[in-house]
Amino acid sequence: MASSWTGERVRLRAIEPDDWTAFKRLADEEGRAGSRLHLPRSAESLRVWVREQAVAGSGDDRFRLDDCFRLVVESTATGEWVGAVGTHHASPRSGRFEFDVAIAVDHRRRGYATEALVLLLRFMFAERRYHKCLATVFAHNEASLALTRRLGFVEEGRLRQHVFFAGRYHDLVLTGLLADEFDLRHAVSGP
Repeated sequence: MASSWTGERVRLRAIEPDDWTAFKRLADEEGRAGSRLHLPRSAESLRVWVREQAVAGSGDDRFRLDDCFRLVVESTATGEWVGAVGTHHASPRSGRFEFDVAIAVDHRRRGYATEALVLLLRFMFAERRYHKCLATVFAHNEASLALTRRLGFVEEGRLRQHVFFAGRYHDLVLTGLLADEFDLRHAVSGP
């Protein structure tokens, strides 16, 4: 591993202003997938959002005050943009945070999400000293549930008929992973 942000398949990097087109493609894919319906977004609003993300948290101490951030997932083999990963609802006082990951349709099922999340979780647990990561997944999203299980997340509960979209209510599965559970499954090898 060349750095803490690079694995065998993926490299996590900061968002650059030119990434807006990749984020636009990802948003379009999610809209076609028939999941949650969002209002259409203009290209300009996406460019502004990506530009804001690109300059957010600059400086050496950028994660000190806010451990909520988003990174681009690139293929190490091709350097191609394959998706994004991020943290949210981070509470240093409580020691917990949540994550999200989105991989472009033509890059799924190649291990990119798993490796990107291992890199992200390793940073949050080992460097930022968080104790627990929470993930909420739609009960019908078998691929995402399988991903969390592979990473070692344990189902902690279910919110029945909790979210309404596509004409009906959907259950959310609550999963959690503790830092020591992560360390047992994803120990860093070597110095």
